[in-house]
Amino acid sequence: MPPFFKDLSKMFAGQGPLNWDFARQWAQWVATEGVAEGNVDPLSRIRIEELARVADLHVAEITGLSTTITGRTLSVVPVSRSDWAQRTLDAWRPLLEKLATSLGQGAMSTGTEPDPEADLLGGLTQFVVPVLMGGQAGSMVGHLSRRVMGQYDLPIPRPPSDEVLVVGANIEAFASDWSLPLDDVRLWVGLSEIAHHAVLGRPHVRARLLELLEAYASAFRPDPTALESRFGEIDPANPESFNEVLGDPGALLGAMQSDEQRRLVPQLEALGAAVEGYVDWVVDTAGHRLITSYGPLSEALRRQRVARGDGDRLVEQMFGLELGQAQYDRGAAFVRGVVERAGEDGLHRLWRSERELPTPAEVDAPGLWLARLEIDSPDADT
Repeated sequence: MPPFFKDLSKMFAGQGPLNWDFARQWAQWVATEGVAEGNVDPLSRIRIEELARVADLHVAEITGLSTTITGRTLSVVPVSRSDWAQRTLDAWRPLLEKLATSLGQGAMSTGTEPDPEADLLGGLTQFVVPVLMGGQAGSMVGHLSRRVMGQYDLPIPRPPSDEVLVVGANIEAFASDWSLPLDDVRLWVGLSEIAHHAVLGRPHVRARLLELLEAYASAFRPDPTALESRFGEIDPANPESFNEVLGDPGALLGAMQSDEQRRLVPQLEALGAAVEGYVDWVVDTAGHRLITSYGPLSEALRRQRVARGDGDRLVEQMFGLELGQAQYDRGAAFVRGVVERAGEDGLHRLWRSERELPTPAEVDAPGLWLARLEIDSPDADT
């Protein structure tokens, strides 16, 4: 049992809509599996930094975008799994607090006449929801930290910075598992992370994606009947029943999804597909030039994307951001369609302003996007 379960009074102490102490401790426990981590090897750090400089030059050349947000020098920083988890919790804190506030307020408001049983449920919810959300936030980033190779495996913008995190242990494990040259994987990660950083660093792209994510996180509308039914399964005489109910937030989140969220999902998926399709095109363009094992490496990465874990599923439930293979294929088809009709110059129009961001219908029919922007051919005036 993790040591922080031994002091239940602290675990249920008020910390606002989400118990951050519990989230951090749970993230640490999941990321390390309860075992102390060593520091990042200095030689590994030096090599990653060297290859990142190569990746930076090629991404800037291919995209024409600035790879820095602040104007300072971009820095690719290898970190441990637990450090990635802790820093990701900090970066995602505004989103997670909006989500916890939405769930907590909705869960405690039944909209019915006063009822002692409902009052008891509301009192229980007031204590349970912050712990539940802290546990799920910590579990989510802890599980992700054991799989991700960088900070943009999920295209969630972070506070403006020119420090990009990569997880050296996961890069090395991936290279070993697939018998790939380690430097090839390091260079691929550098290309992908820096390309994401360049796109998500565009102020209007970052603002639009955060707007959609925050709107989704804030729009949970709990079903009091469903909540009462789930909490009614808790048997005070059976401690295991607490774990069975509180350990399954997906069932609660699914029951709480609102019509407003269902309307937001197509917009989130379309923008996510466009970002990932463009980044994959940039990485493909540079990777074929620079990476000798690019074919086997691409296949290994495709298979890893299909094998989504617990952290990915929780992100999907909490933020509405689903990135399965179908979404990557959708983004690739959109980018391919634009390049075939309007060339690379037409594709680079994607990130010029908010007006150029594609709608869900346009992602599925790139000709519609080109027509709206009046881009007819590679020779069109841009």
